[in-house]
Amino acid sequence: MAVADHHEVPAQCRNCGAGIAENYCQHCGQETRLHMPSFTEFAHEFIGHYVALEGKLWGTIGRLLFRPGALTNEYLAGRRRRYVEPLRLYLTLSILFFALIRFAGVSVLNVGDDPIEAIEQQAATQTAPKKNSRIELAPALENNVPGLRHAIENFDDMPTKEKGRVLSESFFRYAPYAMFCLMPLFALYLKLLYLGTGRRYGEHLLFALHTNSFAFVMFAAFAFLPQGLVKTVMFFWLLGYLPWAMRRVYQRSRWGTFARWCVLILLHIISISFAVAIAMLLGVAIAH
Repeated sequence: MAVADHHEVPAQCRNCGAGIAENYCQHCGQETRLHMPSFTEFAHEFIGHYVALEGKLWGTIGRLLFRPGALTNEYLAGRRRRYVEPLRLYLTLSILFFALIRFAGVSVLNVGDDPIEAIEQQAATQTAPKKNSRIELAPALENNVPGLRHAIENFDDMPTKEKGRVLSESFFRYAPYAMFCLMPLFALYLKLLYLGTGRRYGEHLLFALHTNSFAFVMFAAFAFLPQGLVKTVMFFWLLGYLPWAMRRVYQRSRWGTFARWCVLILLHIISISFAVAIAMLLGVAIAH
């Protein structure tokens, strides 16, 4: 059934049936002057509600990129309506980051076949006796995932390029989830590092979402920028951003902040390594 344009204000709301006399229903909030939606309205709704590109985005991005820790302090101070919600910001930038590097063809794994190396390996395989290359797995892992050994052995027999393809697909399929699951762990590290400060876990999680959102923007820029002065400056900005944000939010001494930053970075790198390794392993297992 076609929907005609309705420029007049109806007596009752077409959504909830409540009596109305203004441009918006006081009961449910729907507009009373209805018309056929245009492409522009659809585009605005998508951008505004799903990609978070509203006017408040620019204030959010400005503080996120150029004022370390300021966005977290604004949220903790109660000034929230003027900025994009932390979880929404993180998810938006995370999705954009992985989508950009995937569709732009950015190589995340440098795996390829070297012709000379391939010939040498083939000759060595034909002349040398076959060695037992059985991979030792933890008994609990092998018992709980019975097909894992078979999948790894099949993967080990693949050509180098095929291995690279499988690992790359595994990275893009599971790495976003792995990174998101690391946010509570990142917040836990902060909680332990700042014991006795009275900070709640939620405050640390907020800080984790903001700082990792910044990291997604910077890594996306690194993937596309050529080597040069701008990229060097951005690298040093990335390096100094987290300790600066920690000092602004947690209000501790420079040396205390530096020591906590070193521990935090070490723990986070270890966590990322394990998370990515598990994501790759999961991809290899599912691929077979």
